Amino acid sequence: MAFDLLKSGKNKPPLKPKPMEEMPHTKLGIKYKEWCNSHKTRHKWRNIRWAALIFMNLLFVVSFAFDLSILEGSLSGSRLIGFYLMDPFNALQVLATSSTTGYIVHLTMNFWIGLTTILLFWFFLGGRTYCSWMCPYHFLAENTEKLHNYFVKKKMIKEHSFHIGLRFVFWFGFLILAVVTQQLVFEDLNVVGITSRAMIYGPGLILFWVVGVLLFEIVYSKRFWCRYVCPIGTTWSLVGKLSPLTIRFELDKCGYCRDCQDVCLVPHELWFVQRGKATQKVHYTGSDCTRCGLCIDTCGGNALTYTIKGWGAVL
Repeated sequence: MAFDLLKSGKNKPPLKPKPMEEMPHTKLGIKYKEWCNSHKTRHKWRNIRWAALIFMNLLFVVSFAFDLSILEGSLSGSRLIGFYLMDPFNALQVLATSSTTGYIVHLTMNFWIGLTTILLFWFFLGGRTYCSWMCPYHFLAENTEKLHNYFVKKKMIKEHSFHIGLRFVFWFGFLILAVVTQQLVFEDLNVVGITSRAMIYGPGLILFWVVGVLLFEIVYSKRFWCRYVCPIGTTWSLVGKLSPLTIRFELDKCGYCRDCQDVCLVPHELWFVQRGKATQKVHYTGSDCTRCGLCIDTCGGNALTYTIKGWGAVL
């Protein structure tokens, strides 16, 4: 049973699409378009998520501005009421550089406690939940994506996508650079850390780099940084492979509208919502899912819900 929950189901033959009489709009006795439009204005989880993200990032700002020992530092490394928290990819860079210098034996207990604590916390919440619920750059990219979609719809630009495996090229590349240069190279380019520090300590010219990345995503490839470059997100995806909190899909409630996949920040995770693609009655999103809740908000049949694997819906 536990092993079945971990498998995506892609290796199984697909189930036959549901006949018209089993579609949710037919059971409700309403037209398909009416059923699809019945949930277009729901933004419950998006609003909760944005509120949580803004609150946590403002807590950094307020703590620094008023010299309060609540949440100090930035997203690259911080202290919560004196308790250390360490970004895992930042820690990997430190370990990579330390492995060739012998400094690894001098890493403090706070380093290991901070790394272990943050890994456990986001493991239980789903790994990449960090991206949509905590990352300030994600918030910016999510909103500027609307511009990109508008330009594509108006045929002013074309959509460009890349193989998802490109992210591992960047992941390994930044670690190799850390070893070769003995520097945390990624931190100089990390739009997440740059945005976080700019909010807390004030803006600088380096913000032009963040703006440049956003513009590239608007006019060429949406969410390029988050999907293909950011090793932080890739690390959280690896951490989230066995995470218990995920999103559950129930085929019986699905109307094949694919509205959920249209709004999904990582649409390949919802491959099973397409007509004739589901291989089992219940599917779970994988480790790339950011648990943002956009698909839950937009699903008219409530086919998607937050769940702890094996327990059923929890929220």
